[in-house]
Order: sequence, then C-alpha cells, then structure tokens
Amino acid sequence: MSRTDEPRRYQGRRLPRPDDELVDQGLSFDVGTLLSRRRVLGLFGAGVAGLGLAACRSGISDSPGSMGATSGSSGLTEIPDETNGPYPADGTNGPDILEQSGVIRQDITSSFGTSTTKAEGIPMTLTLTVLDMVNGGTPFAGVAVYVWQCDRDGNYSLYSSGLEDENYLRGVQIADADGKVTFTSIYPACYSGRWPHIHFEVYPDQNSLSDADQRLTTSQVALPKNVSDAVYATTGYQASIDKFARLTLATDNVFGDDGGVHQMGTVTGDVTSGYEVSLTVPIDTSTEPTGGNAPGDGGAPPSGGAPPGNGAPPSGGTPPGGGTPPSGAPNGGIPG
Repeated sequence: MSRTDEPRRYQGRRLPRPDDELVDQGLSFDVGTLLSRRRVLGLFGAGVAGLGLAACRSGISDSPGSMGATSGSSGLTEIPDETNGPYPADGTNGPDILEQSGVIRQDITSSFGTSTTKAEGIPMTLTLTVLDMVNGGTPFAGVAVYVWQCDRDGNYSLYSSGLEDENYLRGVQIADADGKVTFTSIYPACYSGRWPHIHFEVYPDQNSLSDADQRLTTSQVALPKNVSDAVYATTGYQASIDKFARLTLATDNVFGDDGGVHQMGTVTGDVTSGYEVSLTVPIDTSTEPTGGNAPGDGGAPPSGGAPPGNGAPPSGGTPPGGGTPPSGAPNGGIPG
C-alpha cells in the first residue's frame, strides 16, 4: 500500500468514514475522541468548572425567593410595588407623621411626642436591606425607609378608634453604608381579610420625606405561616387565630399575585426571646413606581364597622376594636 493509499486517521485513530468530514464520523468515533481528551481536561478542569458555575450564577438572582427572575444587569428582582392602604400617615390620607420631630428612630414600640404609650406584644426586630439595581445591586446607602404596622389587636395608630392620638409602630430609619435599616417593634396581629404584614416606603433621602411623590417604592413584608401560628397561640394574640385560619397567601389581595415569594421575610427566633425578620429590598429607579396611594388591597378596617363609602364590611368579617371606621379612609377604602 502506498503512502497515499493509507486510510485517513485522526489522533492516530482510523476514520470509519474516510470520505466524510471529521464531524461526520459517527457517534462511536465522537465518544472515543471525547474520552481521549479526558487527560487534557483534567489539567484545567477546576478552571472550567469555575467558569461554568460563574456562567450559571450570572442568571440567578441573589434576592430571596426570586426564582431566578432578573431585571437589568444586577440579576435581582425588583421588590413588587404595593398599595400603602388607607392608614399610611404619610400625608396622602389624613395624618402626616413624617413631618413630626422624633419620627426618625429605631425603636417604634412606643408613641413619641405628647404620648409615650407602648404597644405590647412579642418582640420583633425588622431589618431591611435596600439595594440599588441600577448600580449593579449595590447597597442603597442614604435612602430613608418609613415602616408602619398594626398592633397585636389589629389596630393602626393615628386612625383606629381610641388611637387617634397615638403614633406607635411607625418610624423612619436612614440606610447605612450597607443599605440596611433596623427597627425594634412587636409582631403584628392578623386582622380580617389580610395576611400578616408590615408596610414600608422608601424615599431617596431624609429631605424627601416631606413629599410622598418622591417615593422610590411602596411595598409590604409578608410573615411566614409557621411563625404567625406560634405567635397567635400566645396570650394577647388570641383574636388573630380564627382570622388567620381563614386566609391563604394565594387569596391575599396583595401577596396573592405570586404567593409573596419576593416579599416573604426570613424569620429566626421564638416566642420567648422574640423574632428577627429580614428582607432584601431591590429597587430599580429606572422604572416608574406603580404602588402608593391605592386602597383596595383587601381586609377590614382596624376599628370595626364598614369601610366608608361602600356600605358593608368586607366578607372577611369584623376586626377587633369596635367603634366607627377612621375618618381618614378614602371612599371605599379598605386597609392594607
């Protein structure tokens, strides 16, 4: 056999289809070729693996519960915009606590000003970490975060009957260099028609607090079922048990869109020592906020009776407190 008549080979292996291209030699030849490369790959396998992991991670959000959905180059999912409900006390519906001296504080369990009444309940610390998606998910230092919630009876200060002169469970913190704000509070009750939650608004800075239109986002923190069950079994929270039993995240008018997956707080602790709740809050300032002054997110008014303007209480039943609904609620308004 002359040299020109020798069968075609690749890496010393005879080609089963010498008249065809290398890529058309069949499965068995391809497998053999891959196996022969193992020793080469082994020399830099760790590097290849690292690159592969990095590529995979580039499409996975660092935001808890984001299920891989991304927005922009940061890989984070923006916190959903929500209604602030009819009891925000941010100037959009009656009282404006954000204009009062003393509102910037960490401990919100007590009223400030002329009253020092303290809200009783299981201790809870809330930490929100605000991230700037436009700048690659970096900490959003300097933003002002306003937090408010109901007490263990399901009532809101400044609005509920008998609490018009109280301003507890409301306060503002300025995010630190890590984008974090922390509040000392109590675990909120469950009132008819709404899953246990905490409201918050984020403003660009402290000076922006005087103008609700400057809000970067308005949203809510959802609280887990197992923790809420444990809290509501303790003294002082008994009124929440039946109301909570009628609810699911899927039917909640705020968290029902996605089951609260982007707003569910991470909780540690117990009923004896108290709880620590945390949530990451990614904000995309390139998008127009869609939440804010939008009542109608379900639930009954915290003072009992019918919501103003619609003539009948929500189907969830009557919340604790009795009395008349707050005068500040908009027509047809129901709490958030």
